[in-house]
Amino acid sequence: MAATKPKASAPIPGKMSPRVWFYSSLLTLQYGVQPLLTKRLISRDVIVTSSVLTCEIAKVVCAIILMAKDGSLKKLVKEWTLMGSLTATGLPAAIYALQNSLLQISYRNLDSLTLSILNQTKIFFTALFTYIILRQRQSIQQIGALFLLIMAAVLLSIGEGSSKASSAGDPEKILFYGIVPVLVASVLSGLASALCQWASQVKKHSSYMMTVEMSIVGSLCLLASTSKSPDGETIRRHGFFYGWTPLTLIPIVTNALGGILVGLITSLAGGVTKGFVVVSALLVTAMLQFLFEGKPPSMYSLVALPLVISSISIYQKYPYRVKKKEA
Repeated sequence: MAATKPKASAPIPGKMSPRVWFYSSLLTLQYGVQPLLTKRLISRDVIVTSSVLTCEIAKVVCAIILMAKDGSLKKLVKEWTLMGSLTATGLPAAIYALQNSLLQISYRNLDSLTLSILNQTKIFFTALFTYIILRQRQSIQQIGALFLLIMAAVLLSIGEGSSKASSAGDPEKILFYGIVPVLVASVLSGLASALCQWASQVKKHSSYMMTVEMSIVGSLCLLASTSKSPDGETIRRHGFFYGWTPLTLIPIVTNALGGILVGLITSLAGGVTKGFVVVSALLVTAMLQFLFEGKPPSMYSLVALPLVISSISIYQKYPYRVKKKEA
């Protein structure tokens, strides 16, 4: 009996191959450790645009190497067209580039666990834009899970603003350069994710090729913005690698590898597996922050953490079921 490919919108849950387990473990570690690596190894003097551009270049290199390794590079290059690429990946690429810049700002102004949990609100916005663009409905359980996620985000916003006010002495900076950028980044992530799903289902793009296209388009958008942006002025004055050290490359490369792993896991096992990875990464971040920074999570984070874990787990476990007659 011939095997059929499961639809991208409805991956089959259950068995995970050893390769998927391996990729999931790597991505869990990367998600969990990324905020700490960024805060410790990327100096505040490093220009955000330079780190984001370098990350995009690293993604392109990794994706091309992997396409060459699996033998799909020649075929994909032959079938590639500029119009098809721009239609499928142009807008999400520009959105992701802006999202990455906003996250880089938040990394410098929020503690690692709070940023990681707030960043998970992108699941809510992904569901919203998936419904708007692809008309994918949510089950009652999923709607309840999304409300839990909103409650967690509100708790964290209140807790972060109040607890940091005494230690940092500048609650406005925390709000506008920490909380607001990561929430805007979550909205953009949801929109871009829905657009990528549309491109994958309609245009049948491979995950590697989409990574290459989006990284290139995103990089071009960032380069164009440097003519007017403060980052562009700083680059012209001090140079592209201002503030860099050899260690700066570590979080940039790990972030690029994480982007590749997301595509691999989604194509091999679907979004359910990625959801469990996200939950596990929160626990990894909490543990590493306590071990290496010596500070336990705040009371608001402790209350919000089980809400986030519950909401993500419920959302992944109870998808909307289409009746057979409707199908």
